[in-house]
Amino acid sequence: MLNASTQVKILVPGHHDMVRLLGARDELLKLIESAFETQIFVRGNEITLTGPPAETERVSRLFSELLALLERGHVLTSDAVGRSIQIIKDEDGEGSLPTEVLTDTLVVTPSGKPIRPKTVGQKRYCDSIRKNTIVFGIGPAGTGKTYLAVAMAIQALKTGVVSRLILTRPAVEAGERLGFLPGDVAAKIDPYLRPLYDALYEMFEPEQFRRYVEQGTVEIAPLAFMRGRTLNDAFIILDEAQNTTPEQMKMFLTRLGFGSKAVVTGDVTQIDLPKGAHSGLIVVEEILSKIGGVEFSHLSGKDVVRHKIVQDIVEAYGIYSEAAQRKRARSR
Repeated sequence: MLNASTQVKILVPGHHDMVRLLGARDELLKLIESAFETQIFVRGNEITLTGPPAETERVSRLFSELLALLERGHVLTSDAVGRSIQIIKDEDGEGSLPTEVLTDTLVVTPSGKPIRPKTVGQKRYCDSIRKNTIVFGIGPAGTGKTYLAVAMAIQALKTGVVSRLILTRPAVEAGERLGFLPGDVAAKIDPYLRPLYDALYEMFEPEQFRRYVEQGTVEIAPLAFMRGRTLNDAFIILDEAQNTTPEQMKMFLTRLGFGSKAVVTGDVTQIDLPKGAHSGLIVVEEILSKIGGVEFSHLSGKDVVRHKIVQDIVEAYGIYSEAAQRKRARSR
């Protein structure tokens, strides 16, 4: 028996097919019921929720978000509803949820796939990019730092907010030596820039992408090529910024010109700089944290949207790293 329960009724508009909302054989409904301390009764197009007030409010919010997705023509799957449930539950530890968490489409790929944030942290990251001139996206692999930044950049280009995109990375060796790679300088540097190309290839038509590169509308280059330039009316992404030195980070940030926006992404747990060198991404937060128009967006393991095992790996490494730090502190 549920104590201090309340009852909430949701009337689903008649044009909606309840099977699309609840799933075949109520598969999606059962998924929702198992996630919350709320009894859900469905009769025709009316859904009745009974349970603790906080839980019924959450489930009501969830159904509102799912209906909004259906209104926009999306198909609800177990994976999509599972992520939606997690987003609603994340409200507890992260304050009030941002609006349109589930329906914020950044761009649509040529294949028709909508690119949108899939976690509360990712949504806040995208909102931060919209509101600020410089945003630092810091977090582990798989949290969408670069991918979402590229999507935001393409959205800004297509809507006329900027006239060109510039994507750059430091060419720092991670265990391999550039000299051992075949080819000329361009061929040696290309592997460092390949992840940026991969994201752009997914979001642009091939012919359009080729034309943009030829026209200089899209530029992908090593960080060293940014020196001495002033970048106006551009959306600039610095990827793998944990591998910049403080001097390189300053050089990059001072390239920003009028009408431009910059996103700097990196993972401070994967620094490939020579031993003893300081990461510009770590130092910069101490220097710029109080400057208006600059925001630091920290993503975590729960923002990983790759295979579930990747999230488990990130969390396991985090636990190991914290334990190692405590051990070092005790030995001093």
